[in-house]
Amino acid sequence: MRRRKFIKASSAGVLSMTMPLMPIPKGILADTRFGVAEASYLMRWYRKMESTGYPPFTSAMEMLEHCGELGFGGIQVGIRNWDKSESKQLRSRSEALEMFLEGQIRLPKDQQDTDRFEADILSAKRAGISIVRAACLSGRRYETFDTLEAFKKFKAAAINSIFLAEPIVRKHKIKLAVENHKDWRINEFLEILKHVGSQWVGITLDTGNNISLLEDPMEVVKELAPYSFSVHLKDMAVEEYDDGFLMSEVNLGEGYLDIEEMIRIIKKEQPNIRFNLEMITRDPLKIPCLTDKYWATFEDISAKELGTYLRSIRSQKSRDPLPLVSDKSNDDQLKLEVENNRTSLIYAKQNLGFN
Repeated sequence: MRRRKFIKASSAGVLSMTMPLMPIPKGILADTRFGVAEASYLMRWYRKMESTGYPPFTSAMEMLEHCGELGFGGIQVGIRNWDKSESKQLRSRSEALEMFLEGQIRLPKDQQDTDRFEADILSAKRAGISIVRAACLSGRRYETFDTLEAFKKFKAAAINSIFLAEPIVRKHKIKLAVENHKDWRINEFLEILKHVGSQWVGITLDTGNNISLLEDPMEVVKELAPYSFSVHLKDMAVEEYDDGFLMSEVNLGEGYLDIEEMIRIIKKEQPNIRFNLEMITRDPLKIPCLTDKYWATFEDISAKELGTYLRSIRSQKSRDPLPLVSDKSNDDQLKLEVENNRTSLIYAKQNLGFN
């Protein structure tokens, strides 16, 4: 697509950059601390499940203290209207614990939302954060959109949001890491980054999400690693069901992903990149790739490709039933969430070269 058409399709009037898509410069020193993403505590943050033993998190500081006690080396956490004092306290405490901080931020919806976005970037900067993760889509592509037109409208708005964010992160020298969040297939994502063309906009590379979009997770890692600022490291298990297949995050080492090879590839491209565990404790997700609705937003996946992918899913089928958690009590679910994170942390330190 020519540049003029691309800009017009993605909300005219936004000033675009002209730099070509280039691999992010490689760092010098490896950071072997193992962090944890906020979504690994989905229940503690978002579901507000009543529990005396595992109360909901109410601040980034609470998550920092909890994860420090478990032995994590950093956290990726949402920036929630932090004032100057809260940002400075987080910076001081994370430094005392020798833990890194990464932010999680909402992209600006429109020009009127850029002041809010810049305020969040400033909060991150005061906290000593140099990388903020964002996602274009909060849900899942195949569940959110019923038509190709609706998806194209979302795509234009998402690109516009990134263009609005770029001058702000460039100004404050904060890296914006956009996640492959069950929204973009590889070529779509790289096309967007190419047209943004900024050294301040890269990727939070999730090692499992694009399974839901019928892409080989190892190929996703190979293609996206050169442009990545941060990693959501996860292992996955799959099995078939009537409308397609199911997939679940499972503890590191218990799924079918070649995690060691993925880490090797990523570190070859980005030796000093940080890894954050994203172990989401929940029921299996349905990937209904045999239904009409699933295909509403896809134009370039052939029947042959689908058949090959489903054969791959069948060959990787989990030996054990995928984990169910919704049938447990609140306390048991919340306890399992902590134990899953602890188990994966121990595995990462014993087997994957983290400390």
